[in-house]
Amino acid sequence: MLHLRIITPADRTARVEEVLAADAAVTHVVVLTGVARDPVGDLVTCDVAREGASGLLDALRGLGLERDGSIMLERVDAAVSASAERAERRAPGFGVDAVVWDEIEHTTGEETRLSAAYLIFMVVATVIAGIGVLLDQPILIVGAMVVGPEFGPLAALCVGVVRRRAVLLRRAVTALVAGFAAGIVVTVLTTWLLDAAGLVGRDMLLAERPLTSFIWQPDALSWVVGFLAGVAGMLSLTSAKAGTLVGVLISVTTVPAAANAAVALAYGVPDEAAGSALQLVINLAAIVLAGVLTLLVQRLAWRRT
Repeated sequence: MLHLRIITPADRTARVEEVLAADAAVTHVVVLTGVARDPVGDLVTCDVAREGASGLLDALRGLGLERDGSIMLERVDAAVSASAERAERRAPGFGVDAVVWDEIEHTTGEETRLSAAYLIFMVVATVIAGIGVLLDQPILIVGAMVVGPEFGPLAALCVGVVRRRAVLLRRAVTALVAGFAAGIVVTVLTTWLLDAAGLVGRDMLLAERPLTSFIWQPDALSWVVGFLAGVAGMLSLTSAKAGTLVGVLISVTTVPAAANAAVALAYGVPDEAAGSALQLVINLAAIVLAGVLTLLVQRLAWRRT
């Protein structure tokens, strides 16, 4: 279930009530007259089955409430209510399969902000992965994957393409480019510093690295892994089950490749740098393509329910 808190101008309250009453997926409707102060109006709250939320939000938008009032959306973790159970039974499909477009646009939009925290996470993840590459230690690669925050901007890019949101697209691309650029530049500098301190060396990069060599040797499986990561990531987002493990799956195809490219650049190994960069591009393209296709299939399937 989702909880809606609606502030509506007094002259539209009756129409809002009509929209809610006509929707079988809506329950727990409460109307408080004249209690809202900013913006001024009436407060209407209700719960709606997740699978019916997008249609209801579109109807409320049609009344201009996002302009003259407000529509707040919150997830309900648990609802002990026979009325809520009836609303979920009446709504078509399953809530876990429903795509609430306003929700995912807001969620992904928040992840595209070029904040200091985002850049620091990208830098830390790439540096850790760079050290893991030199030491041929998968455990460090996994640690870098956990830290990497690029899942949010990648998801936003997919949503922006499907929803044709130019602002979201621009912010997502900016966050990705800036994040990877910052990570690569700092990793190059860090590699030089560690080399000067005698902690790492060029011979470590050129040595046999059977556990991490896949990072800079792209092949057909690179595309397959990236594509599957994109499908899993987008499904986790639309089903409201996004979590750390999915972010790790996305990072396995991106952060290590960027880190390996940075280390190879630092030591002047162009072939390995080029291979890592190609791996990164292939994986990013596969993730975005998979995410866009997943959203399109979900939208088409939901329209047929």
